[in-house]
Amino acid sequence: MIDKNQARLRRARQTRTKIAELKAVRLTVHRSGSHIYAQVIDASGATVLASASTVEPDVRKTLKNGGNVKAAAEVGKRIAEKATKLGIESVAFDRSGYRFHGRVKALAQAAREAGLKF
Repeated sequence: MIDKNQARLRRARQTRTKIAELKAVRLTVHRSGSHIYAQVIDASGATVLASASTVEPDVRKTLKNGGNVKAAAEVGKRIAEKATKLGIESVAFDRSGYRFHGRVKALAQAAREAGLKF
């Protein structure tokens, strides 16, 4: 029997295969119960170019809870700012097998509003 996490990882693998074919810089998302993390990874998949999460000290000062939509939107805005500073304006969105809903959606919309294209 396949469990919930294995199913998510299977979906994530399909997405990552497609992004690797496109040779695109990817914005990847990981969420836990209490935090959300975002990374911009180069086209080879070997190097993290930028990262943002709710565990960063300056984000923790502004947010009471790291596991909600408001926190995800803040992380989305920060990752977009960091990526544009590096000259990256277009990425492939890797939702890591999570549904495009709730916190993942909030992060993506905030990143788009802050100038990232995907």
